[in-house]
Amino acid sequence: MRWQRFGVSPDGTHHVDERGAPAYSERFDEVLKFHAPGLAPVRRGDLAWHITAHGDPAYARRFARTFGYYEGLASVVDADGWHHVRVDGQDAYAQRYAWTGNVQGGRCPVREEDGSYLHIDEQGGAAYAARWRYAGDFREGVAVVQASDGRSTHIGPDGALIHGRWFVDLDVFHKGFARARDHGGWTHVDVHGRPLYGRRFSAVEPFYNGHARVERLDGGVEVIDETGKRLIELRSARRSEFAALSSDMVGFWRTEAIAAAVGAGVFEMLPGSTEDLASRLGLRVDRLGALLRGLTELSLLRRTGGTWSITERGKLLLAGDARSLADAAREYAGPMRRLWARLPEALREDAWHAPDVFGDVAADPDRVVAHHRMVRSYARHDYPLVPPALGLRGDERVLDVGGGLGVLAGLLLDHSPDLDVVLLDRVEVVVQVPPRPGLRAVAADFFEPLPLDADVAVLARVVHDWGDDDAVRILRNVRRALPKGGRVFLVEMLVDEDGTFGGLCDLHLLLATGGRERTAREYAALLDGAGFELGEVRAINALPSVLVGVAR
Repeated sequence: MRWQRFGVSPDGTHHVDERGAPAYSERFDEVLKFHAPGLAPVRRGDLAWHITAHGDPAYARRFARTFGYYEGLASVVDADGWHHVRVDGQDAYAQRYAWTGNVQGGRCPVREEDGSYLHIDEQGGAAYAARWRYAGDFREGVAVVQASDGRSTHIGPDGALIHGRWFVDLDVFHKGFARARDHGGWTHVDVHGRPLYGRRFSAVEPFYNGHARVERLDGGVEVIDETGKRLIELRSARRSEFAALSSDMVGFWRTEAIAAAVGAGVFEMLPGSTEDLASRLGLRVDRLGALLRGLTELSLLRRTGGTWSITERGKLLLAGDARSLADAAREYAGPMRRLWARLPEALREDAWHAPDVFGDVAADPDRVVAHHRMVRSYARHDYPLVPPALGLRGDERVLDVGGGLGVLAGLLLDHSPDLDVVLLDRVEVVVQVPPRPGLRAVAADFFEPLPLDADVAVLARVVHDWGDDDAVRILRNVRRALPKGGRVFLVEMLVDEDGTFGGLCDLHLLLATGGRERTAREYAALLDGAGFELGEVRAINALPSVLVGVAR
């Protein structure tokens, strides 16, 4: 079949044979490759169709766009939308979509008008009930799909999960392995979704005869085998590990520079020249210049001519920003820095007890305001996607246990105005909660029976602040406030069973509160000990996930 040897001409107006000679006399504005059964998409002006190897129209119809045939069907676009046609140009089905892909293995990814993706069969019907944020082509009976939380996994033709493991990014299988990205970087996984090796890379290519080209996190390029062992280095590291480690060790330079700038009020005074800023802030010109250069190195400022101005990143340090990290800068450079100085002690002592950070905050009138403003900023960043993930009816009484200044409570009421939300926290916290219809702030001690009953309870970043025994005590008090079948939602960052993500956060909790980050299995054990069963884990496109506990 001569069309199999045809290519697209350099100017894209026709097809040429293996010698570069025109395959026919017709010329078009655009042509694409030939596909079985020997038809190619072409476009002239606003009209598109398919041609035969002789350049003749394959049928009489015309479309806005046409694409290649796969398994006897081609995607086309007309005034009604995207769909597929057979080789005679007739519709393969009546449905229309916002976009259609290529048919592979009897399945084709499509996008509906609401933006959701799914796979259809050759008759245009949904191959399964689920809808995805994105769906790719099937290859050898497996496709990659992306959930609403941004994570990806593999499914089969009936929509069933192949292995049930989720990744930051993912590719289809090639020779039994798939490229996959987790929080640490890129790796290869087997058909069970398990990484082949412990290393992580900034990029990986598929395996070819047992070897794969990869780019390391330091910029070096090498070839590895299926165990992750380096076989040959193709490019040396672009980043010095010595310099990278040194940079990590002086991270406190950044912390102190940011905190000093916040304390001096630098960000609020911008824009201005060095001399102008020094005069208004009462600082030495030469030393302020050094600070401003350091802040620019951190992408917080930019300099145009002699004028310093604030970047979008730097605006997050303005006191008036809704998600301001100004209070966090002071906290990390002050009390939290002093806590980290005790890490060697915490690692040695069997009877290590973290300080009473909550009591320390409560005892300092200035810090109690600043600390909880800091917590509020993180909540505003991390919690907007939590309310829809809870799946509430909308009329429940909700206990927001340890709800801080009420960010999550407010988001719950924004999402479901008929909720009755009761925020429980320490007395010095609840007095700072702004009033709002549908929300009551009540002082409570989580280690004592809670003062109110409810239909559901939410604990957002509460349980991770405590060791296992204390965490179970809190959850038991929550269980007593709920009916059988009542639900508790834990909003927490989950760590992987065999991963390293969250290790530094884990150390921080050890030093600050005596708590720890946990895996889903570890949270399930805590819930079980308190009279709950872990129903499911709902991932959202944010740092925390939502664990659903059901009261026994």
